[in-house]
Amino acid sequence: MSHRLEDDAASHQHHEHDADAAALASLGYQSEFKRDMSLWANFALGFTYLSPVVGIYTLFAVGLITGGPAMIWWLVIVGVGQLLVALVFGEIVSQYPVAGGVYPWARRLWGRKWAWMTGWVYLVALLTTIAGVVYGSGPFLAQLVGFTPGEASTITCALILLAVALAINLMGTRWLATAAIIGFSAELLGAIAVGAWLLLTERHHNLSVLFDTEGVVGHSGGYLSAFLAAALIGIYQYYGFEACGDVAEEVPNPARQIPKAMRMTIYVGGAAAIFVCLSLLLAVADYAAVIDGTDADPVTTVLHNAFGEGGTKVVLVVVMLSFLSCALSLMAAASRLMYSYARDDMIFGSRLFRTFLPHRHVPPYAMVVAAIVPAVIVLGSVFSTKALTSIISFATLGIYLGFHMVTAAALRARLKGWVPSGAFTLGRWGMLVNVAALAYGVLAMVNMAWPRTPDLPWYDNWLVALSAAIGAAVGLAYMLLVRPYERSNAPAGDAIPRRPGPPGPAETAAPTRSRG
Repeated sequence: MSHRLEDDAASHQHHEHDADAAALASLGYQSEFKRDMSLWANFALGFTYLSPVVGIYTLFAVGLITGGPAMIWWLVIVGVGQLLVALVFGEIVSQYPVAGGVYPWARRLWGRKWAWMTGWVYLVALLTTIAGVVYGSGPFLAQLVGFTPGEASTITCALILLAVALAINLMGTRWLATAAIIGFSAELLGAIAVGAWLLLTERHHNLSVLFDTEGVVGHSGGYLSAFLAAALIGIYQYYGFEACGDVAEEVPNPARQIPKAMRMTIYVGGAAAIFVCLSLLLAVADYAAVIDGTDADPVTTVLHNAFGEGGTKVVLVVVMLSFLSCALSLMAAASRLMYSYARDDMIFGSRLFRTFLPHRHVPPYAMVVAAIVPAVIVLGSVFSTKALTSIISFATLGIYLGFHMVTAAALRARLKGWVPSGAFTLGRWGMLVNVAALAYGVLAMVNMAWPRTPDLPWYDNWLVALSAAIGAAVGLAYMLLVRPYERSNAPAGDAIPRRPGPPGPAETAAPTRSRG
């Protein structure tokens, strides 16, 4: 009986993989990836990319200084906005479950040029985000291993984390999935345990402080100005769900599983982030000391007060697992995007970037680039901390810009007749959700780029917007001069129904091809 059940299960799995391969072939591709990533592993990948511990621990002090304890409400506001985006993405990936995420989605919804720019903006933002995450991990790893705090130890620890993340990614999808599940389990359990202990033993305030807007921060524009400036703690937190779609060719039944994993990432990751932030807020004994700079690292202060030297080391192990898992997921997303570009001959070095390790079924050269570029950015901080700040300033705005180039493409396609036809659709609510998601994204980007330092030179005051503009301009110049979009005959713009008449020369669907 047991052998029969095993045979039936194997037969079902084989049939499911055949159906997935046929669905992918109908979109014009054959895949060399192995479908070794379950729903839970796919969700864990998105969760560890979103990483509530990394996001909150990295920006807690900045958020508290800028907006006071009421900054926690940004985790609710942004969570709702990003859920709208995740719903739109869910419809798209359900119809187009192709590796690479935003690039192939934009390609099918709009066309080659729009897709090239979407992928470029998102790739640069991903690579700089990896640099920001590993650089942010440096002080925590230095504390854990006993390095003397400083720039040298931070850079060394960041490079160590990059090397470990690259080694695990090169071992294949199954290792990535296992590492994501371990990272997710450790981070979620650690966040619950640490948060619960802080609420039980280190609570210095009641919940009324979450509504306190008086005497906490001093902004010339009043508290509303301060509150808007504190939005970064939420905006930096809620991306990662799109990574579930970046590995679409590694997930069985992706049209159903990935939209579900995206929503789970928002629900669980958002709840965990709010819980972590709440426990830290109520455990900070003196807000004024944080705001005036006396307590420059309130997270470490809280952990030492609650757990002592030895207990803090244990907590730091969990924190480092969270940073490592986050770097792993980011690197996986970046490598799949580069592979997707290369499969369509849309990037310099395409032959290398679409090459696979024969036994691991992953693109090694794309992964190496996803480690080397962040390493160069981190090393650049030796020469110019301001340059590092400028580059990383582009990361969050760039991620949002890449997101909403897709939501804009989806809205345009709907207006031209696209009706999502995947296993997951929003039905008659699709248009409304799409409009709301795009409106939220535009407002968030304006808020991020808004100048708030009038006393500094204009180029520092507009640093975020300038960084994004320069990054996008470099990509646009390359696209117009080299014309990579002319190299590919893969499908583009085919989400929009074809009207009777002669086909357009540039952005209509082209004959499909199957490439590994």
